Amino acid sequence: MCASENMKHETGDSERRAIGALLVGDELLTGKRVDKHLPKLIELLAARGLELSWAQYVGDDAARLRAVLARTLADDDIVFSFGGIGATPDDRTRQCAAAAAGLELAIHPEGRAVLEERFGDRLYPHRIRMVEWPVGAEPIPNPVNGVPGFSLRHHHFVPGFPSMAWPMVEWVLDRRYAEMHNPDPPVEYLIEVRDTPESELIDLMEAIMAAHPSVRLACLPNASGRRVIELGLRGPRAAAVAAYDALVGALTDQVLPMTPLRAPEDESAA
Repeated sequence: MCASENMKHETGDSERRAIGALLVGDELLTGKRVDKHLPKLIELLAARGLELSWAQYVGDDAARLRAVLARTLADDDIVFSFGGIGATPDDRTRQCAAAAAGLELAIHPEGRAVLEERFGDRLYPHRIRMVEWPVGAEPIPNPVNGVPGFSLRHHHFVPGFPSMAWPMVEWVLDRRYAEMHNPDPPVEYLIEVRDTPESELIDLMEAIMAAHPSVRLACLPNASGRRVIELGLRGPRAAAVAAYDALVGALTDQVLPMTPLRAPEDESAA
């Protein structure tokens, strides 16, 4: 299955685009089902040197789902949406995506051919709805049972079944966004600071963040009652190393007790 020409051209600036996830279904919000997609998507992205920028859970309420999709379709973020694309009345993602994009629903001819080969006469009248997509959508092949998902612009809609959804996401990542794969993914270095109140580190953290804007700094106090703070620095390798060295130097100058938990030299040793 091939993407259309406009889909091919769309990925030209994808190196600068964020990646998001929509997890759809009332069963996720009520606790009836435990979501497995989010950690797996993070894993699939990490294997390609990519990171997830945001994730949102949304139920089957049509108005709310439509509003969420209208917002995300208006952005440039690449979005993977899990669930709600079946033929039963509670599956509303296809319809809400079309409404959010201002498009009609139509039976996709390539999708229909795939389902006719699989189901024959049993395809009608209900199963055919599984390929009733927003006009302009393109198929995402399903290696498990053949029932495709679909891509609409920079959104990619896959089933809620993990065995189907995960290889479909991989197919999209490798076919649509291969140029985004990063051989030098972000790294994270960690330092533990002891016997120091968080308030005494604020000026130092702000200085590090200002001097190294491409690096994200995270401060995680210990919740067990111990006076221990974990400082994390995450970003491109060279920038993260520079920020780490600056932080270690500043902590040393202030004679603050610290222990490196993950340092650049640990990678060299490995």
